[in-house]
Amino acid sequence: MGRDKGLVLLGGRPLISHVLERVAGVGDEILVTTNSPQAYAFTGARLAADASPGGGALLGLSTALSAAQGETVLVLACDMPFVSRPLLAHLLSLAASADVILPRRAGEYEPLHAVYSRTCLTAVLAALAAGKRRMISFLDVVHLRVVEEFELAGFDPDGRSFFNVNTPADLAQAEAWLADGSPA
Repeated sequence: MGRDKGLVLLGGRPLISHVLERVAGVGDEILVTTNSPQAYAFTGARLAADASPGGGALLGLSTALSAAQGETVLVLACDMPFVSRPLLAHLLSLAASADVILPRRAGEYEPLHAVYSRTCLTAVLAALAAGKRRMISFLDVVHLRVVEEFELAGFDPDGRSFFNVNTPADLAQAEAWLADGSPA
């Protein structure tokens, strides 16, 4: 998109506002990891910045795990405006069964729509120290519970929870869904 996606307007409101509205009340706290705290002050959420801005999503996960006050951390990308509350509740209900509750769609993990135990922080930091940057680079050393597509469909039949606004065409699609009121 060529700019901070969380601030891209969808229906006249920043993408992050749509995500925050959908997760309101789901957990004990809301934490936004950002390297532009002034730009996100309007959210009213607690903000946390990466130690080394530009370090990627895995560094952002380490920031979230370090800053979170609770033991269970739901991680969502700021560009997923149609997250499903029933699906989030289901993922959180599985938190005691593993260190990471990770959806998989079309054979691909969705690490920016997942639940992490703060106990993962050691593995995440070790991966970063080894020069790894992929969000899945530490999964082999933690207890993983994969939530497959058939299970996800029971809570989010159309899969819109995982829709990312990455391009102007995606933004146009999201605008169309908002206009017709079709997202759950």
